[in-house]
Amino acid sequence: MTKTRIQHAKVRVLFDWFLKGSVIKGTIDSGCNEVQTHLEVQSDDDPDKVRHVVRCAKKGCFAEQMVVRPVPLVSTIKINGEAFEP
Repeated sequence: MTKTRIQHAKVRVLFDWFLKGSVIKGTIDSGCNEVQTHLEVQSDDDPDKVRHVVRCAKKGCFAEQMVVRPVPLVSTIKINGEAFEP
């Protein structure tokens, strides 16, 4: 650990979602155009130490890294016990 003192931190995460098409017509489509994160940190510690902690936190954030580096989605579906491939 870096022993960096942080008095206060606040983060806002914004998603630009979309949903379009029709379930009835089978044209439904959804997704995300953009994800924004806004981080504010208050610390009396050395600014370089605080920057280091923030960089490490971003690299260690599973959610942020999944957006930056998309991963394969493995999905299985069973209907009444039988496999279904949409």
